[in-house]
Amino acid sequence: MPTAVSDAPGGSNRFAQRLFSPLPNRYDRLAEVLSFGQNGRWRRALVDHLVDATPGLVLDVATGPAGVALQIAARTGARVVGLDVTEAMLRQARDNVASAGARISLALGRGEQLPFPDQSFDAVSFTYLLRYVDDPAAAVKELTRVLKPGGVMANLEFNVPTSRFWHFWWVGYTRMVLPLAGWITGGREWFDVGRFLGPNISAHYERYPVSWTVAAWRAAGMVEVGARPMSLGGGLVMWGRRSGA
Repeated sequence: MPTAVSDAPGGSNRFAQRLFSPLPNRYDRLAEVLSFGQNGRWRRALVDHLVDATPGLVLDVATGPAGVALQIAARTGARVVGLDVTEAMLRQARDNVASAGARISLALGRGEQLPFPDQSFDAVSFTYLLRYVDDPAAAVKELTRVLKPGGVMANLEFNVPTSRFWHFWWVGYTRMVLPLAGWITGGREWFDVGRFLGPNISAHYERYPVSWTVAAWRAAGMVEVGARPMSLGGGLVMWGRRSGA
C-alpha cells in the first residue's frame, strides 16, 4: 500500500478546514438535509462505477467521516485509503472505520497535492472537492496522476438544475430552506454551511460549467468520461477511465 505523508495542509484549503472542523459527528446526517435527502443515493451511484471495475486498491479523496470509503470497502472488497484535509473529520472517520472493522487506512492531505507515488491506485473517488480548491483543473490532473492506466475515477458533486422551473425551486431551497434546516438540525455551524452552500455552488458552475469539467478530465488523461445529473439536477456523478491500459 502507498505510504502517506502526514503533512499539515494549508493555503487554499484553510477555508474548508474552518467550515467543516466543527461538524464531523453530524456530517452524514446533515448531508442528507443539505442534499434534499439524496446524498445516500448519490453516493451509491458513484460507488457503482467503482464496483464495476473490481479494484484492489482505492483512494477516496475528501473522505470526511469515511462514508463513501466504507461503502467502497463493503461493496468491492478493496483496500481503501481515505484522505481528507480536516483533522477533525479524520478523527471521526477513524471511529467509524473502527466500528465497521473495515480495511481502510486514513491520511491527512490535500487533494491537489497527494502524498502518493504516480500510478498507485486501481481507482480514485472524490466527493464535494473541486469547489474548495483554487485550481480545479490542476486538482483533476493530480487525482489522475495517482491512478493506474485503465483505472477508474468517479466523482460526486452538488449541481445546479438546468431546467428553469427546477432552478427556481432549487434557488429557493438553497437560499432559504438550507440555512434554516441547518440551524434546526445542527446549530450555528450548520446554519453557516447552509447559508454558504447555495451561492458557492452557483458561483462554481458559473465559472466552471459541467462541460468545462468534462474537458478538464479529458485534458488530464481520462477517457470514456461520463456525467449524470441526479435528482432533477441537484447532484452530479462523473466517471471516467485513465487512458493507457
